This record gives sequence, C-alpha cells and structure tokens, in this order.
Amino acid sequence: MIKSMTGYGVGSHENAKVKYTVEIKSLNSKFLELGIRLPKAVSDKELTLRGECSKLIERGKVNVLISSEYADQTAKASSINRELLKKYYNQLKDIAAQLGEDQTGLFNLALSMPEVIANNEDEVDEEEGKVLLNAFYQAVESFTGFRMDEGKVLKNDLEKRVELILDYLGQVEAVEGDRIPLIRERLSQYMDEAVGKENIDKNRFEQEIIFYIDKLDITEEKVRLRSHCNYFLEALNAADSNGKKLGFISQEMGREINTLGSKANNANIQQIVVRMKEELEKIKEQLLNVL
Repeated sequence: MIKSMTGYGVGSHENAKVKYTVEIKSLNSKFLELGIRLPKAVSDKELTLRGECSKLIERGKVNVLISSEYADQTAKASSINRELLKKYYNQLKDIAAQLGEDQTGLFNLALSMPEVIANNEDEVDEEEGKVLLNAFYQAVESFTGFRMDEGKVLKNDLEKRVELILDYLGQVEAVEGDRIPLIRERLSQYMDEAVGKENIDKNRFEQEIIFYIDKLDITEEKVRLRSHCNYFLEALNAADSNGKKLGFISQEMGREINTLGSKANNANIQQIVVRMKEELEKIKEQLLNVL
C-alpha cells in the first residue's frame, strides 16, 4: 500500500509534572528535509528524534514542533543567585567609588553578570524525556495514518489512469488493422505516379514495402507498454510499494508511448497516443506526492 508524502499528525503525553505536545507536518520532497523546534529543556533529545524521523518518516519536507506545559508554572521559572548578585553589586560599587564614577545602573549591570540568573530548563530528569518520546511516537502514529489515508486516494487515481492507458492501447489495436493496407496503397499510388506502373520492379517493390512496414511495426511497443502497465499496477498494490519504483516504471511506459507515436504513421493512432501522454503526465504529477 502506497503512502502520501503529505501528512499531518499530533500526539501528546503527560505525567503529574509536565505535558508534551508534538505536531508533525510534511510536504513532498525527494529527500528527508527535517526541521525540529523543541524546548531548550529537551534539546539533548534532538539527535534521537532525528534518527527516529529518518527511520519512521523516511522522506518529505518535515516540520516537527514540540511544546511543553508544566503543571507547576513556576517549576521552570528562572531563579536568582542572591549571594552572587550581592557580591557582584558590592564589588562594582567599591570599584565605582575608587574611580569616582557614577553608581547609577550598577544593580542592572550586576544582574546581567554570569550565573546570576539560573535557567531551570537546563535540568530535565529521565522521566520527562520519556514523556516527550511517548508524545512523539503518538504523533508519528497519527501522521502515518494520515499518510495512508491520502495514499488510498492516490492509489485509486493512479489505478484509474493506468487503466485508461490500457483502454487507449486497446483502441490502438482496434484501428491499426487498416494501417498497413493504407500504407501499402499510398506507396503504390506514389510509385505509379512517380515512375509509371509499367516501370516498377514488382519484386523489388515488395521487398522495399516489407522493409518499410517492418520499420513501422508497433507490435513490440504494444507488448512492452501493456507489460509495463501491468507491472505498475502490481507494484502499486505490493506491500513494499514506493514512489521511486513507480516513477521508474512510468518512465518506461513513457518511452513505449513515445515510440508508438513516432512509428504510428496514422492520424487516429497519433490522436490516441496524445491522450495516453496526457494520462501519463497526470500519473507523473501524482507520483511526486507518493512516498
């Protein structure tokens, strides 16, 4: 079953102390382009999260947004080292007095000195890290479900368009019966007008006709195109289906359709080939969204 590269999922988990919410969004991309925004308190989990995203999300332009909410809103508030602040302030006052400088603003200066204000977000216990990861895995599960639902829509559309190409191939086979006789008649008429019927070497003419018609034969192209279409449908329904593989098959389909058009030498077949190409372009556009 294919999955869409576009996805959205939210997960949250909490304990008595903190609640983490994780939101995952993705758009299509050839590779994994990952952006993670998380609280400073759990910044040490970023490498772990990146590794899990690479494994579970695979490809896409992915944004992961993580937020936290504490039961005790003061639990993560910054604290002031009172003794250190007093020490800085008194030292600054002494130096200012010795130099005869203005002492205005010394308190704010002391407040900005190193380690006066301690940010408690830097201290996270192991239990809080587990809460974050549980929220992340919930978000991934929701995100994957979204991708699978979108993948079903894509699958139905792709199947419909490949079936249309096969229908068009049937139309080509229905009209190509008159193709060779018309080519033979046209060439014969041209030779009669160019050199005269009595001057034509019938044996040589037949040899040239056979050679020319052989060059315009589309049997192999029809067989290969039908084979590629059936293989595409098989791959689409396979357990390990993926967008890159389907993209390669669609390229092969395109080659056969182009050759059909160039060898057709028939207005009706060329019109059908144009419709095939239209469907193939829509298939290629949809495959950009397939994981």
